[in-house]
Amino acid sequence: MAKRKPLVAGNWKMNGLKASAGELKKIVAAASRTPKPACDLLICPPASLLIPFSSLVKGSALKLGGQDCHAKASGAHTGDISAEMLKDAGAKAVIVGHSERRHDHGETDAAVRAKAQAAWRAGLIAIICVGESEAERDARKTATVVKRQVSGSIPDGATSANTVIAYEPVWAIGTGRTPTVEEVNAVHAAIRGLLNRRFGPEGEKMRILYGGSVKPDNAATLLTLPDVDGALVGGASLKAIDFLGITRVYGNKLKS
Repeated sequence: MAKRKPLVAGNWKMNGLKASAGELKKIVAAASRTPKPACDLLICPPASLLIPFSSLVKGSALKLGGQDCHAKASGAHTGDISAEMLKDAGAKAVIVGHSERRHDHGETDAAVRAKAQAAWRAGLIAIICVGESEAERDARKTATVVKRQVSGSIPDGATSANTVIAYEPVWAIGTGRTPTVEEVNAVHAAIRGLLNRRFGPEGEKMRILYGGSVKPDNAATLLTLPDVDGALVGGASLKAIDFLGITRVYGNKLKS
C-alpha cells in the first residue's frame, strides 16, 4: 500500500470577514509549534480573504485554497474567478465540484472536469468532490452515482501530486448526520478501486478525503479507516479549536 500523507482541509464556504483572521492566526500559531505536522493543513476561505490571509500563512505549514474556479483563464465572465487569479492571490489548491456547486449552479461532471484541468493549468491542486444525494442513497444508487462522478469529473492525467478526491455524501453535509463506518469504508474502497484501475500506481497514491459533518468527536472513527486519507471539513473548520481537534487524529500536537 502506498504511503499517503493525510490532508485536513477546511472549507469555509460563504463565511468569514477580515475579522475572521483571528481564527486563522490560531491555526498558524499551532502549526508553527509543530514544524512537521503529521498531516497537511489547508484552509479554503472566501476568495475575498485570500490576499489578506496569504500574508498570515506565509512560511507556515498551513496553506490556502480556493472554493471554486472558472474553466477559462480570463474573459467576459462577470462574477467568476479563474484558477490563475486564485494562484496569484496565494492559493495552492482549489475545490471543484462541491455538491453545493453541483446543486446550486447545475454543474455537470464535464464542467467539474474542465475546472480540474484549469486548476492544473494554473499550478493548483484540484480537490474534486463526489457524492450521492439522500434520494440517490435511499434508492441504493450510491455506487452508481459515485462511479459516474469519479469517471466523469476526473480528467485523464490525474496524479497524486495534482489531484485529491473528496467523498461527501450530500445528505450528511451540514446536517449532523454521518454514514456508518461500514458505509464510509465501502465507498472509499470502491473509489480506490476505480482510481487504481484507471491510473495504476498513481491511483493507489491519490488521497481520498471524507467530508460530511466531520467534527472532533467523530474524526477518530472516520479518519483512521484504510482508504480515508483526511477530511474536507465544513462548519467545524470555522473555529480553530475544532479544526485543530480534527487534525490531532493524526498525532499532531496542535493546540489553539
